[in-house]
Amino acid sequence: MKFKIERGREKINNNGGLVLAGAIIKDLKIEMRAGWIQVGEDKPLISNGDVIKAYVGLLCLGKTNFGDIEFYRDDKLFQKALGISKIPSEGTMRQRFDAADGKFDGLISEVNVRLLGKCSPGRIKISSGTYTPLDVDVSVFDNSGSEKEGVGRTYNGTDGYSPNFAYVGTRGYLLHCELRPGKQHCQKGTPEFLGKTLRLAHEAKIGGKILVRMDSGNDSSDNVEVFRGRCDWIIKRNLRKESPDTWLEIAKASGKESRPREGKKVYIGDIFREDERIVFEVTVRDISADGQMLMIPSLDVETFRTSLEDSPEDVIELYHQHGTSEQFHSELKGELDMERLPSGKFGTNRLILLMGMSAYNILRKMGCDLLSYARDLPIKAEMGRRRIRSVLQDIMYTACKYVFSHNRHRIKLGCSNLWFEPFSRLYQKYA
Repeated sequence: MKFKIERGREKINNNGGLVLAGAIIKDLKIEMRAGWIQVGEDKPLISNGDVIKAYVGLLCLGKTNFGDIEFYRDDKLFQKALGISKIPSEGTMRQRFDAADGKFDGLISEVNVRLLGKCSPGRIKISSGTYTPLDVDVSVFDNSGSEKEGVGRTYNGTDGYSPNFAYVGTRGYLLHCELRPGKQHCQKGTPEFLGKTLRLAHEAKIGGKILVRMDSGNDSSDNVEVFRGRCDWIIKRNLRKESPDTWLEIAKASGKESRPREGKKVYIGDIFREDERIVFEVTVRDISADGQMLMIPSLDVETFRTSLEDSPEDVIELYHQHGTSEQFHSELKGELDMERLPSGKFGTNRLILLMGMSAYNILRKMGCDLLSYARDLPIKAEMGRRRIRSVLQDIMYTACKYVFSHNRHRIKLGCSNLWFEPFSRLYQKYA
């Protein structure tokens, strides 16, 4: 059976969620903030604000290539939803970002802080109080097979970039990010990154006490000096040349022993060295998990430096929760398609990553706010957040009909649409 394909008179747009994203973007007043930035010698026909909003709009649809803007040059919904006077071409967008040379970076960071000030990042409660977690980690962007500026051999053996990220709260909002060359060590430049991150947290009015969590690659006293008097921290230690057997002796002497199963012993406790608390977890296995007897017992040692006074078990559990940030990386790189950055210039890709951060937070906010209207929807609200992919599929790609008549702009979703009521309530909240 063959179908005849015809052009319809009524245009159906599959990006209805742009109305919600546009309402958030308009509230950030990018146009006003970008107006004073001079890029090039002559006054451009298309403003800086329009170029930035157009690209952030693309990112909110999961599109990163400059060429994707050509599909929306005549799209009235894209233009009106984002408040764009004139949609730029691919060439205009690429040239403007290349010529910016870092001038837009501060603007995007300021916009992101303003956005986070309207969000609820989520906190954790432990015996010593309520904290807002701040997870700092490096995640590799695989750009192998390209000759982009800054691409190099990363720590996991691929060619790409090694950007640093700082996620705030339990819901995965991105507070700060920094694009780095692939071969840069994760600790290089990290004290400065942490200092700026804490300043941004203050500007975004992230209330309460902050708890920074970092991996062993950032086990450095320089980082601890940044934290002192400003926040609490948990940093997994790098054992370097320390002997696991020595830690086993310490664990037997000062730790609490438990036997989760036959052939496995776990020692948990803490010690103090030079006025710094170190929490340890030492695991000895005589029998593997599948029941195999081991001729030589295996020994695993994990140690953590921390400012918290909570029990060693709580400190270890708090650090394990730090692993959730790996899922945030996955959403940013895969579901938002940010891993293979589109430009050959390092400075342009740095700007694109910053705009990707804002788009990611816009979608994250929409997903978190949607859960407050989830009583009649087939979604789970326990986690307090939704994956970026789910937001794209359920909200951003919502089919709609854009109508302009009698000097009024209308969006028709259809009463049968499952997301009609939440969509409407979100728009009323944002607009």
